[in-house]
Amino acid sequence: MIFHFLYILLFFIFCPVWESLLFAQELESPPKRWLFSYFTQKGEDGLHFAWSADGRTWKPLKEGKPFFTPPENVSKLLRDPSIVRSPDGVFHLVWTGSWNSKSIGYAASKDLIEWTDVRSIPVMEHEPATRNTWAPELFYDEPSQTFYIIWSSTIPGKFTETAASGETNYNHRMYYTTTKDFKTFSETKLYWNPNHNVIDGFLTKDGEQYLLFYKDETLKPEVKKNILLAVGLLPAGPFEVRGVISHTNWVEGPTALKIGNEWFVYYDCYTKDHFGVIKSKDLKIWENMTDKLCFPIHARHGTAFEVDWEIFQKLFEVRP
Repeated sequence: MIFHFLYILLFFIFCPVWESLLFAQELESPPKRWLFSYFTQKGEDGLHFAWSADGRTWKPLKEGKPFFTPPENVSKLLRDPSIVRSPDGVFHLVWTGSWNSKSIGYAASKDLIEWTDVRSIPVMEHEPATRNTWAPELFYDEPSQTFYIIWSSTIPGKFTETAASGETNYNHRMYYTTTKDFKTFSETKLYWNPNHNVIDGFLTKDGEQYLLFYKDETLKPEVKKNILLAVGLLPAGPFEVRGVISHTNWVEGPTALKIGNEWFVYYDCYTKDHFGVIKSKDLKIWENMTDKLCFPIHARHGTAFEVDWEIFQKLFEVRP
């Protein structure tokens, strides 16, 4: 009885102190937060954000309303948003601005709320026959201090061996350009040709190796529409294909996060109007975690990335 009384007494004396210490520790080292940039419907209303503390439960910010809509003189759509933060703290955004265009959309922001330098980047103007520039993806390579912009385009007359493999004669390959300042850009070059129709490349790094997640866009003679992983030692390849990793086909728009010692790869199950996710510790064995994933309704192809606590707090406080 005496010991029990002493325990209760000590609890009431020291618990407020412990709570204060824990709160102070959280302020010094607040929990990580991840954001997911996405679009809805056809991409008419702009850039949306969801947030997560564990990579499994994602909640929309601003009650699901867009944070940024580009002016019509730049693009009428904002699809497939990809965001990367540079060492100077600026967030860079690229997106698909049209179904049939030789350019991609671009904007910059210091807080993901106010966006400036909104314009088009004419990445495929040198190829007059280009049908499209879809799903641009940004990657910042720290060793070279260089941004890579990767996207998919169809150029009629090229890669004729797979010309009839896609929908409405789309026959994509992945192209890229590099920049250090988003003012001057390298010559556009072929990035990835896995000898089939390919879109939605996402590049990231794991230790000394670069990981390229992408979609096989083959429809004929056999439907693929699945997500694969390729690995290389340089950001521009060459890459070695590891194989299909998605748990089903008819999926697109892969994006990856490493949380702890596990890789999470999210993708748009676009024919079923929901997101899927798989996870792996070794990039070889992938577990389907879709039944444990909570995601905003009608969210479409986007990019997951980490943000610091200050940025997240400001975004969390924004109201429609």
